[in-house]
Amino acid sequence: MRAQSICLLLLSFVFVCAPAFAQWPAMPNPPSIPVFKSLQLDVSATVTRLAFGSCYKAQLGGERVWQSIADTQPNLFIFAGDTLYPDRDDDTAALTELRAAYRLLQGVPEFAALRSNVPVLSVWDDHDFGRNDGGGNFPWRLESERLFERSWVEMDDPRRERPGIYFSELVGEAGKQLQLIVLDTRFFRSVLRSSDDRGAKGKERYIPDDDAQKTMLGDEQWRWLESQLQQDADLRIIVSSVQVLADGHGWEGWRQLPQERERLFDVLRANDTAPVLLLSGDRHVAGFYERDIGTNTSLVEFTSSALNNPISFPNRYKTLEEDGPYRLGDLYGEANFGSLDIDWKAGVVELSLHDASGQVVRTLLRTLSN
Repeated sequence: MRAQSICLLLLSFVFVCAPAFAQWPAMPNPPSIPVFKSLQLDVSATVTRLAFGSCYKAQLGGERVWQSIADTQPNLFIFAGDTLYPDRDDDTAALTELRAAYRLLQGVPEFAALRSNVPVLSVWDDHDFGRNDGGGNFPWRLESERLFERSWVEMDDPRRERPGIYFSELVGEAGKQLQLIVLDTRFFRSVLRSSDDRGAKGKERYIPDDDAQKTMLGDEQWRWLESQLQQDADLRIIVSSVQVLADGHGWEGWRQLPQERERLFDVLRANDTAPVLLLSGDRHVAGFYERDIGTNTSLVEFTSSALNNPISFPNRYKTLEEDGPYRLGDLYGEANFGSLDIDWKAGVVELSLHDASGQVVRTLLRTLSN
């Protein structure tokens, strides 16, 4: 009898409460992460023009820059960091702000149109890494890497099997072979030394730290980089999301870890078999830099930043007035992207800085002889 009574009570409960449960909102599924597929890179084809840029904040608009890039008809586009901007840094492993920023980038049709016609190779900087000025001490860097790889990296890519998102591509035939070496300057990087005079010119946020235990790339990535530089190539392009040669400011960059920068120069000198060009972003300004480090050709760096979020909006830190011992000409503070035109027969490369409409505003010509 008791069992029958309990059954009757349960049935009554179901019949009475079922309508209420039917109206109860279902628990939402975790928000999906977009997959930014692009045209596949043909590694057998000769690259004669590539474009690159950094620092795109979808919240600001400025979508026309993607059409301007497409109009240059590059063989590939390198997204050199800060591919998106969360509204604020995340404070939990759920990375809800970062996830929302991914979805904002997904909603830019002009960027989707570019990807449908141009191979896009991407690396992160601090904002798409998940923390402003973040490095190896970011507690959710593994979770952030998983998000990045789900969006940008093919399933069979070796980046999915190891920490960090550094990678390389060897493109073109012998005699016209371009090696792209894309560094991860976030996942392993040590904490930088805070300024002893914050806000002062050249010491805005950080100052150089000679601690030999600190690293920019981490041991494994350093070994990988040396192995990459031992491969045959006719031109090497090394992408570092933060600046390498700039010495006139106290923001992030290789300058703040001088022993690591000298190690990079040592590695380049020891493997000086092809000319090297550096591409960087991060700064929200653009410019050219050149330094003689003792290789057969001087080391040239091309910084392009920002695609739609330049320092002129607003010019908060008088960045355009910073010192530039290795800089060639003035900095450019409006929205911009860069392009490289490689004339393999003549042995020259033309570096061009474009405004958001596609007009060329700066150029630099360098030979490829080594």
